[in-house]
Order: sequence, then C-alpha cells, then structure tokens
Amino acid sequence: MISSQLSRRHLAAKAFVRLVAGFFILLAVLLLPAGTVAYWEAWVYVAVLFVPMTLALVFLLKTDPELLERRMRTKEKSPDQSFIVKLGSVCYVVAFLLPGFDRRLGWSHVCVAVVVTAEVLVLLGYGLCLLVLKENRYASRVVEVEQGQRVVTTGPYAIVRHPMYLGVLVMSLFTPVALGSWWAVISALPLLAVLVARIRSEEHLLSEELKGYREYTEVTRYRLIPGVW
Repeated sequence: MISSQLSRRHLAAKAFVRLVAGFFILLAVLLLPAGTVAYWEAWVYVAVLFVPMTLALVFLLKTDPELLERRMRTKEKSPDQSFIVKLGSVCYVVAFLLPGFDRRLGWSHVCVAVVVTAEVLVLLGYGLCLLVLKENRYASRVVEVEQGQRVVTTGPYAIVRHPMYLGVLVMSLFTPVALGSWWAVISALPLLAVLVARIRSEEHLLSEELKGYREYTEVTRYRLIPGVW
C-alpha cells in the first residue's frame, strides 16, 4: 500500500502534472533569459533530462509506486535539512538562469563537441541516480528513516555511501557546459558545499536511527567521491 494512501491513478496524475510543469518551467528558465527559442543547447539538455525521467516515472508507476511516492516528497522534517534544501534551490535557480543570459550576451564560446560531451556526462549522472533507485527502494527525496528500512551495501553503495549525490554533483557541474556556458560553471560550484552540508546532516541521522549504518561507514569509507571524501 502507498504510504500516503494515494491511489495509483492519483499518484500517476500527480506525478505527470509535476513532470509537465517542470518541463515548461525549465524551458522558460532557460529560454527567457536567452531571449530566443533558437537555443539548441537548451532543447537538447531538456530532452536529455526529460526523456529518461518520463521513462523512469512510467517504470516506477508499474513496478514500485511506493518508491515513486518517496521520490515525490518535498517536506523535510529537520530544520537544518530544510534550510540546506532552500539554499540549494537558490543555487540551482542561478545556475539555470545564467546560461541563458550568457547565450544572449555572447560571453562564452563552447564548441559543439564539448557541449555534446557535457550532455553525455549529464545523462551518465542521471543514469547513476536511476541505478541508485534500482538498488535502494527507500531512497526518499527527503532525509528520513522508515520502519523496515535497511542499509544498502550493493551496487554503487559499495563504492561510496551517497551515490545519488554523486550523480547529482556530476549533473550539476556539467549542466552549465551542456548549456553552452563557461561562466555558469562558477555559479554551480557552491552546490558542492551544499551537498557536503546535506550529507553531513544526513549521516548524523542515519548513524543514530538506521541499524547497521555505523558499521557500513567503517567498510565503505568514502561519502561522495571515491578516493577523495
């Protein structure tokens, strides 16, 4: 049973409304600052995000609606996490707005090959996030520990403790380049600090409330980047 008592049909409607709204909002955030619809990098980027996102949504609706519902939660229980999420949202808005202004004003000149490479890396980052969902059906969007939840040590979790955040980091750092902007990379760098703060806060909760997590941290040493941290 879906924990929020939503029917599958209601969940599907809610998910697709969010998907469509997200599609048009992202297009507006990218195209309006650019002042043109002839911004091919933006169109390719949106396709790279929303095609696999749509396929994943349909797949989860059929196979694991409870996981889909977890991924749709947005209200953090911890004030610290709530603040971190709000700070991260500000960083993301700036990181998505700046490439459009860069495109309008011609600040950057990123060759097609580099843009395409960055798009591929964004897709790989998103692919890692999907792999995490395959391994961990308790991968909620908010920081929480549910009854019956267990520590996952397989797949990407055998390499780093927070592979979802690694996927997000890869996507965040290469998104500006995929959108044809070198300057916007600077605006994406603070997201690394946001992720570090979120991970530290999350690990405190997991160590206190998730049985076996402390032992897991002794086996899997690195939190985010293998060999670094």
